[in-house]
Amino acid sequence: MSSQLPNLHKELIRAFTSHPSDLAATGKLLARLKIVLIDTDLLFPQPSSNPKELVVARDILEIGAFWSIRTRDVPSFDRYFSQLQTFYNDFNSVLPPSEREYPIRGLNLIRLLIQNRIADFHTTLESLPLPADELLNNPFIKHPVNLERWLMEGSYSKVWNAREEAPAEEYKFFVDSLMGTIRNEIASCEEAAYESLPLKDAATLLFFKTQSELLAFAKQRDWQVNLTQETITFTHKSEEKMEIPKDKLIANNLAYARELEQIV
Repeated sequence: MSSQLPNLHKELIRAFTSHPSDLAATGKLLARLKIVLIDTDLLFPQPSSNPKELVVARDILEIGAFWSIRTRDVPSFDRYFSQLQTFYNDFNSVLPPSEREYPIRGLNLIRLLIQNRIADFHTTLESLPLPADELLNNPFIKHPVNLERWLMEGSYSKVWNAREEAPAEEYKFFVDSLMGTIRNEIASCEEAAYESLPLKDAATLLFFKTQSELLAFAKQRDWQVNLTQETITFTHKSEEKMEIPKDKLIANNLAYARELEQIV
């Protein structure tokens, strides 16, 4: 093991686990440690690698995966997850289990949902080294599985509420990204089904808690807002809406959202 590795690893843990995490210091330490891992042949481990050193390397990469989410760097998360696959899949019989493995696997599943890679989601889910009956007992896997089912059902309210049920703080970032995709899909349906909507109804449908959030979104979509009449008028780019019978779907979703508000 490199003489630098133990001390840099300890510094990394201190920076990452401080309250709040020192993300800038963590990033700098990760960059230094990846060079050390390359120099010691631990970034791409071999069968002859020392298991104790591999545990340290795996821990560094796992911290890197979580750091990527906290800094909202999805491509960086992709790279760390790819590097961790060798540790999780090829050395699982050599290394002790990692408590971070399934939180990270679950994050990867949600990432696939955000990217609309549904086939990859199911392939990845089926390849997990867990018996089928244990998958849904694992909170980190159950969460993305539920998200995928609710997305397919169009139960967007459940997706929204799932943010508060996230099994780890990092999951909330991906759920927020997922809601951004959902909002744009709902907005497209609104534009196709209606000429205008009351501000309150539009905010309810789009899961906005404040009017300022709705107004910022409306500006992005080039919607016309009348604050006096408290309405939004949608900009229709074509007459395609006449061919898409989405008004009933929107009405049903709106009624459901109102019912939820009354229950709460």
